[in-house]
Amino acid sequence: MSKAARSLFIFGIYLVALGLFLLIAPNTLITLFGLPETHDVWIRVVGMLVALLAYYNIQAVRRELTDYFRWSVVARATVIVFFAGFVLADLVKPILLLFGGVDLAAAVWTHFALRSDAKASAKRGAEG
Repeated sequence: MSKAARSLFIFGIYLVALGLFLLIAPNTLITLFGLPETHDVWIRVVGMLVALLAYYNIQAVRRELTDYFRWSVVARATVIVFFAGFVLADLVKPILLLFGGVDLAAAVWTHFALRSDAKASAKRGAEG
């Protein structure tokens, strides 16, 4: 497994856990972060979407889809921008930035892992 694949696999596991929590016990998670309890279905819809994203990530890892890894870096790095906008618009408490920070950190990890994998591949090519 490449370094980039490993980074996305671990992020995928995080998404599985987050998605399942939001599907099964959303209020346990959101109140832990000081957000108000909700009984709307939308938090569970978000959980379903997060779990489906985890599925895509893990399937991409299994097939070493490097293009997907690159696309995910851009998408995951963008999450913090949206979350910051939501905070600035006073739509949600700043604690949401913690979740965006996880996405950003994972995107940065994958970015550098992709670079490391490319260097290792180029080195192997030069030696062969």
